[in-house]
Amino acid sequence: MRIGFVQFGPVFGEKQINFISVETLLEGCKADLIVLPELFATGYAFQSKEEAASHSEVPGEETSLFLKHIAGICNATIVAGFIERENTDLYNSAMMVDTSGIIGIYRKLPLFTKENLWFSPGNRVPRVFKVKGVKVGIMICFDWIFPETCRTLALGGAQIVAHPSNLVLPWAQQAMITRCLENRVFAVTANRIGREQRGEDDFTFTGQSQVTGVRGEVLTLADDDTACVLMAGIDPEQATDKSVNQYNNLFADRRNNFYIL
Repeated sequence: MRIGFVQFGPVFGEKQINFISVETLLEGCKADLIVLPELFATGYAFQSKEEAASHSEVPGEETSLFLKHIAGICNATIVAGFIERENTDLYNSAMMVDTSGIIGIYRKLPLFTKENLWFSPGNRVPRVFKVKGVKVGIMICFDWIFPETCRTLALGGAQIVAHPSNLVLPWAQQAMITRCLENRVFAVTANRIGREQRGEDDFTFTGQSQVTGVRGEVLTLADDDTACVLMAGIDPEQATDKSVNQYNNLFADRRNNFYIL
């Protein structure tokens, strides 16, 4: 299976420009699963809920139509972040799209910094979806610091975790090595690059998007400031074996009666 990411620097509030940037980067690319950054079409540093709402969408609108278009060009399933609107609530969400349309949507559970002012926390259990017969889950950015999200997806059967991100803290890429190792899953962390200064906010995004293997090996790694598309070939069946050795299994050895949940 061929999986990978798009890393680039979105222009704040310019969906069409960002669509063109992604399509240009993906020219000639064929893959099974491609992950784009969190909020890839809108930028990140909103200054009010009203501003975030002005860039929000109901599923089925322009961002999902663009992703469906890209899915057809690349013969791929696409996972990408967007602002989802439901009634008066806004969610920092990611959608999975193929040539038939939207397969599923994940709403970010732990919100980061001022996201708590603009967005409602996710209100759905993380789900696992099928991509060409392979089980794929979604988590978003700050989920990396909470082991529960990735573990929930792995317990649900995920072989690959798609991880759209706008990372600014320096530890996430290394933490994803642990998330993959402790769950024996593959992960595609698609981060953005660049700097976004708006109002009192000044974010410098860390780039270094990566595909991580089931034993914590980094299969593909971008640098911290270059727009690029990188892919890795994987055998997703490696993620079905949770054995550490002949005596230990990552899931069977869990002592649930003694954990505080």
